[in-house]
Amino acid sequence: MNETPHETAGLLLIDGAVMLGAALLFVTLFRRMGLGATLGYIVGGAIIGPQLLGLVENAESIMAISEFGIALLLFIVGLELHPSRLWRLRRDIFGLGLIQVVTCGLAIAALIHYFIGFSVEASIAIGLPLGLSSTAQVLPMLRSTGDLHQPYGERAFSVLLFQDISIVPLITIVAAMSRAPVDPSAPSGGVMALYTVGAIIGLILAGRFIMNPLFRLIGRFGERELFVVAGLFTVVAAASLMHALHLSTALGAFIAGVMLAESPYRHELESDVEPFRSILLGFFFLSVGMLLDLGAIAERPMMIVAMALAIIVIKGAFIFGLARLFGMAVGPALRLGLLLSQAGEFGFVLHAQATEALLIEPEAMSLFGAVITLTMATTPFLMILIDWLEKRGVGEEVDLDGPEKAPKGQVIVVGYGRFGQTVAQMLMAKNVGVTLVDSKADQIEMSGDFGFKVYYGDGTRVDLLRTAGAENAREIIFCNDKKSLTPEAIEAVSEAFPQAAIFVRAYDRRHLLEMDGLDLAYIQRELFESAVAMGKEALKELGFSQEEADRVEREYRLRDDERLERQSETGDLHAAKDRMFTQDQSQALPEEG
Repeated sequence: MNETPHETAGLLLIDGAVMLGAALLFVTLFRRMGLGATLGYIVGGAIIGPQLLGLVENAESIMAISEFGIALLLFIVGLELHPSRLWRLRRDIFGLGLIQVVTCGLAIAALIHYFIGFSVEASIAIGLPLGLSSTAQVLPMLRSTGDLHQPYGERAFSVLLFQDISIVPLITIVAAMSRAPVDPSAPSGGVMALYTVGAIIGLILAGRFIMNPLFRLIGRFGERELFVVAGLFTVVAAASLMHALHLSTALGAFIAGVMLAESPYRHELESDVEPFRSILLGFFFLSVGMLLDLGAIAERPMMIVAMALAIIVIKGAFIFGLARLFGMAVGPALRLGLLLSQAGEFGFVLHAQATEALLIEPEAMSLFGAVITLTMATTPFLMILIDWLEKRGVGEEVDLDGPEKAPKGQVIVVGYGRFGQTVAQMLMAKNVGVTLVDSKADQIEMSGDFGFKVYYGDGTRVDLLRTAGAENAREIIFCNDKKSLTPEAIEAVSEAFPQAAIFVRAYDRRHLLEMDGLDLAYIQRELFESAVAMGKEALKELGFSQEEADRVEREYRLRDDERLERQSETGDLHAAKDRMFTQDQSQALPEEG
């Protein structure tokens, strides 16, 4: 019996509510456990799918719709390809990225062929996609830790970027090996090549002469909704053009992103499209979970575990070795290898295409879908492991120069991050001899790219400072973070090197109070001066005079000093809180005179 449109709409609403509820529950749970949203979606989909609770049945239809999330993901990747950044990272993208995809993909394909016994075509169709990593899992991890713009983070981004680009040729390889009956309406290979070149040129020209002027026009109106509509139209139109030409819709979305990468509205486009990308990609992973053949998985659990372990070892070892060849230190190279050791979400897409091409059986797709899921589950734990190892000095670059090799300078700066760089360079402006010490190999590597020699070691240790020449130094300046900068460590340094003036970067008011009573030449909260400077500029922008802004600054500093003195005397952070300016207008600073 055929369902009425009203009944169909009702079923879609129920399915949507169930899927969103499962996503909310399992993604929250998996995020809380540090396992990432992708795994939460897949596990949630498996539980509500037809093989367990059976709350949602039409997983194939949902996947067909939600695959547009992949196109949106590639559109956002394309937006990241600003020419200047692409040129700067060209060696890592087209060198490290290309070699990684080829070597890892072929090594895994060979493993599948010789040890599982699949045909050459099936092994390639399965193995090459497994050489790709999870952009959806890795990039959020790098953003959350702030490592995306560190050297190893940029290399990870470069590899992921090439992997995303390589999806298009991988789709072509699968199509070329297809055993499915030839579509009589599909053009020949030569014609498709011409179509591809023509479509890419056409999209680039459309972006330059149509879409960019259109976005400038929309920008004058200031209508947020128009930006959303225009952004989605760009992606859908580019993907539709490619689909009409029997080409990859993912390629169309990617080219659409690239053609807008230099647009002044690029960031607004990215923020407008991102929510749609997140929801549709989440639905895609839910449908992947619903389509997993849990029966086939239950029959061969050891094969799945062994294959997942083999992929992690192969990819981790290959990426580590390649990173070392490209000049990375041992620690960052090991971190990069483990970070990218999992198989990724595009494996689901390409394995589905291989199934449609009759290269692999649906059962094999489910088995390797479970393998991909298991490898993704290991990544958070591998990151915890590498953090633990680095804290114990395991995996750090053995040939990093220690401070015993440093020329003895007047000043030792411990910690060459964003704070220490400013302090050190101001001293260098007057030709002061500065010895730079940092405990992060990644930071040392990045500093070397800018021509600064930073020596490796824990600068809070008295013995290491002695090898750096602290006995003759006039100043020791601690610019590292609060975690390692304890009052006990500073006191030990002060006693060991009494001739040196000790400068300390305090993390906040509490950290500053912890240092109370120590023999310090100077201590400063890391954000205090910049916050005061911004407060003054904000007052001036509102029309207050320079003199009045200076008076407010003096009064604020005076009150802050009084609070610190009272807090130090009493040990109570709330002491002298009446000296704070609050929203109570009666406590505002009156006009002068």
